[in-house]
Amino acid sequence: MKKIVILGGGTAGTMMANKLANALDKEEWVITIVDKHRTHYYQPGFLFIPFGIYNERDVTKPKSSFFPAGIKVLYTSIDKVDAENKKVQLEGGKVLPYDFLIIATGTQTRPDETPGLKEELWYKDIFDFYTIEGALALQKHFKRWNGGKLVMAITEIPYKCPVAPLEFVFLAEEFFTKKGMRDKVDITIVTPMSGVFTKPIATKMLSELLNEKNINVVADFYIERIDNDKKTLVSYDEREVEFDTLTIIPVNMGDEMVNRSGLGDELNFAFTDKHTLKHRDHDNIFVLGDAANIPTSKAGSVAHFASEILFDNLMNAIDGRPLTAHFDGHANCYIETGYGMGALIDFNYETEPLPGTFPLPGIGPFGLLKNTKINHYGKIMFRWIYWHLLLKGKELPVEADMTMAGKKRVTF
Repeated sequence: MKKIVILGGGTAGTMMANKLANALDKEEWVITIVDKHRTHYYQPGFLFIPFGIYNERDVTKPKSSFFPAGIKVLYTSIDKVDAENKKVQLEGGKVLPYDFLIIATGTQTRPDETPGLKEELWYKDIFDFYTIEGALALQKHFKRWNGGKLVMAITEIPYKCPVAPLEFVFLAEEFFTKKGMRDKVDITIVTPMSGVFTKPIATKMLSELLNEKNINVVADFYIERIDNDKKTLVSYDEREVEFDTLTIIPVNMGDEMVNRSGLGDELNFAFTDKHTLKHRDHDNIFVLGDAANIPTSKAGSVAHFASEILFDNLMNAIDGRPLTAHFDGHANCYIETGYGMGALIDFNYETEPLPGTFPLPGIGPFGLLKNTKINHYGKIMFRWIYWHLLLKGKELPVEADMTMAGKKRVTF
């Protein structure tokens, strides 16, 4: 029997398990998925928890509900990959040989990487919402908070779901307005980027929206430490931003297993060919989702689009053919802007977000770089699509490659 091992049972790993289980002969291939956690979280839903829109049950299901029948599942920690000998060493000394390996171990928040972050104010006045624990703690905090300086800070790039900090401040503005206390809440977003997004056209549109909602932006701010006594963010150039409540995106890093295996960069993201999705140094190792160090967003849509390419190239590799499928860095992100409205961006390695219609040229129904109700519904509908279609590896009516159809070129 030939063996495919998938490291990670999150979004990326689950999609690949389903795709491969449907395509490979069960009499010839054994598919094994390894993950130490049994619970699957719909991570885009964490954004809604602090504002009471979702609760824990809305974003939580057993991972076993989405793994295909007939594959092996090991709930255990991964020690390291021995790539030269095509083996995975698991916790407790168990060894798992493979013919092909897929690294889909995602990214993790690392508050320990920022001095002063995980100290006495952690989950009292300082919160993340990228973990279920942080999102629930912030929900409780907002119920009793009387206002003050609310700061949404980004520690370092890259981080998963790049638009989530923007969505957070938009939803916070709506939340406190509806509570009748918007005049008591000063909202600021602090970012190491030169603007609120990495591309100028989208930055212009989103900055105008922030300005309309009286949300402050502090750009080019590289956080060196958190001063718990003074309740300030301190940058490397010694600037300070005061807060009463701080919501922060901690440093994001890949799994430590990647570092122990010598397969990745200083942030533990695996070296990955950005087009073929093969590991840079090993022909029988592929990388999918947030675990990869490819230069595009760490987002669920990227994992979805890239999974189509990885599947084709893995089939090519199994048959001894050249890796002809090429990933173009396609990302597609709905952006909640508050009050039942939303925006949408669609881009890839070469093309920044542009205005237009999606997915049908001239028809939509979604509007690119437009603030509309239908875009909000697209975001809300995605939770059903995620649980029932995407995780199960089913075909969705959106091409893996980005198309220019329906987009308008803009000179900026």
